[in-house]
Amino acid sequence: MHAVRAKLWTGPRHENGTLKADSYSKNKKRNLDCGAGIGRVSKNYILKVFQKADLVEQNPNFLQAAEASYLKEEVAAGCVGVFYPVGLQDFYPTPGRYDMIWSQWVLGHLTDDDLIAFFVRCKAALKPNGFLGVKENVCARNTVELDDDDSSVTRPAVLLESIFERAGLTVMKKEVQKGFPKGLFPVNMYILR
Repeated sequence: MHAVRAKLWTGPRHENGTLKADSYSKNKKRNLDCGAGIGRVSKNYILKVFQKADLVEQNPNFLQAAEASYLKEEVAAGCVGVFYPVGLQDFYPTPGRYDMIWSQWVLGHLTDDDLIAFFVRCKAALKPNGFLGVKENVCARNTVELDDDDSSVTRPAVLLESIFERAGLTVMKKEVQKGFPKGLFPVNMYILR
């Protein structure tokens, strides 16, 4: 696969915040999309860089929509591997399987302990030179904020980075996404090993 300048940070509609994906992984064969929903990130970013994506999502209806409709062409072409209908706190990825594991706006649904355990399992699931990508809202204040509507939390960056460290991960790159309207949580993006 030739070098690709992937819009890892911001997605296909934005021009700021690009990352040359092969600077972190020479091998771009298999990715795991965590909290995949119907597969938007897999379709619009992951499968433009990686040959195959597995999707993990706790809502089986989202995975059914991905397989039957949203990712139908990609499934038929053999670019989508396994659909895992399970929450991240109960997901055990196969050790040594992935070149990249990506999670975006889903980790706030895990407790700190579950998140640490999840990251430890993900680290073991990486191939040599593989990496984890994380994109999450963070609090500007140093306190965890609870969303009463969906029972998720938004962690301050210092806590999220402490969780990475406790899971044995190293931050290789960190950026704050630009271009969001004022009044929203800042969004931090990380590359971890």
